[in-house]
Amino acid sequence: MSATIKEIASKASVSIATVSRALNNDPRVVKKTREHIIKIAKSLEYRPNILAQSFAKKKSNLIGLILPEISDEFFTEIIKGVDEIAFSQKFYTIVASSHKYKSLKEEIVTFIKSGFLSGIILLASNLDDELIKILFKGNLPIVLINSDKKIKKFERVAIDDYQGAYAMTQYLIKIKNYKFLSHISGPVMNDDANLRKSGFIDACKNFKVKYIIENGDFSKEAGYDACKRIMERSERAQVIFAANDMMAIGCYNYLRQNNLEIPKDVAIAGFDDVFVSQYLDPPLTTVRVNVEEVGKQAAALLLNKIHRLNGKPSSVINIPAELIIRKSC
Repeated sequence: MSATIKEIASKASVSIATVSRALNNDPRVVKKTREHIIKIAKSLEYRPNILAQSFAKKKSNLIGLILPEISDEFFTEIIKGVDEIAFSQKFYTIVASSHKYKSLKEEIVTFIKSGFLSGIILLASNLDDELIKILFKGNLPIVLINSDKKIKKFERVAIDDYQGAYAMTQYLIKIKNYKFLSHISGPVMNDDANLRKSGFIDACKNFKVKYIIENGDFSKEAGYDACKRIMERSERAQVIFAANDMMAIGCYNYLRQNNLEIPKDVAIAGFDDVFVSQYLDPPLTTVRVNVEEVGKQAAALLLNKIHRLNGKPSSVINIPAELIIRKSC
């Protein structure tokens, strides 16, 4: 167990207040005394109580990160990016997940009312007027990870979903020469999913090729079920472009179970380039998004707002996407 300030004070023969000031570089503590206290704190392996410090200073060095879930590799990369930047500036990250839209509002209200946080990063695929109002009235610095261009009140980090999906579809048509394409879309109310679907549809229309859309929800199970429907059609699509890699992996699972080969029987493409994609058999052709960079940029924006170093209140940072060509198509 880490030592307490009281134990440090006792060993250094000073008051608890003097220890507290020394550990926080208060100029009222002379250099010799401060160095003596810090040496004792290190020898006792002292670790500060973050919450206690926040209460004492009436200033928090905690930020909140709210994600739809934390089990998916996509979200763990965002956490990694946020934490790296936050920790470099001596801030700590509290992560919460919310699987349903109603509970998302409850989670945000809880975070705002807790009084523990200096700011919040929120990844939400869709924001209604009520939720925007809650965020705006919370009087906390807010940064969104969201691709909805209609949102003007908050700073945002956005993935260029449309550009990535259009570029992949163009590659499948112009370079791979596929004439009949299919797309497994993400959740209907998800802005990222809708932009990816729009990019796919616009490319198919512009190059005048046949296409079909199957609905999904970004899960492996949805990818499996949608792949089944596509492969059971009387006329099969030549390639399946899934709106994320997890659904593409679901396609792999279905095809493997039914002794179908990739790309001989059907080609597969994904979106996100999660870590496992390169190790699939065959490795997955996909659209790479530097997800860790998304987290880093969001954290940097939020910390600038906390320190009042930010520029325009409605600035947007767009994270570009790039094609990663492998052997699945």
